[in-house]
Amino acid sequence: MKVKGRAWKFGDDISTDHITPGRYYHLRSNMPELAKHIMEDADPYFMKKFKPGDFIVAGKNFGMGSSREHAPLALKIAGVSAVIAKSFARIFYRNAINVGLPLLIAETEAIDDGDLLEVDLLAGKVINLSRSVTISASPLPEFMLRILNEGGLINFVKKYGDITV
Repeated sequence: MKVKGRAWKFGDDISTDHITPGRYYHLRSNMPELAKHIMEDADPYFMKKFKPGDFIVAGKNFGMGSSREHAPLALKIAGVSAVIAKSFARIFYRNAINVGLPLLIAETEAIDDGDLLEVDLLAGKVINLSRSVTISASPLPEFMLRILNEGGLINFVKKYGDITV
């Protein structure tokens, strides 16, 4: 599970309203349209720079705020390979895994906007190819990797019947 892309960096306390602005909440039944507006309130030019396969990098408490799963789902639909942050709001973390969006907890000081990253989700490593720096991340537990491999919890349960397999 290695992925490569550019990093787009944000600070601490990025809320679900930063990820999917509330003024577009009426689009929640049209997720591809909602995904066109991700991170707009944190960076109005984000979607002009972002390419599918890129990463969002942040500080502490990424995904704070409401518990709606539209925020991580919109990130996944937009093509975010993974979110790398110092910490995540607990409900956002589980919602992201449940919809199939990979997350890594790591120190992010050695990553800047536009840096080219290679991320190994199995090993829990972030390699900043722009700076020749390797950052250790907390690897995801095996059961979460299995859920991600199936594209999310619903697909996992459809395939295996429950989460104890």
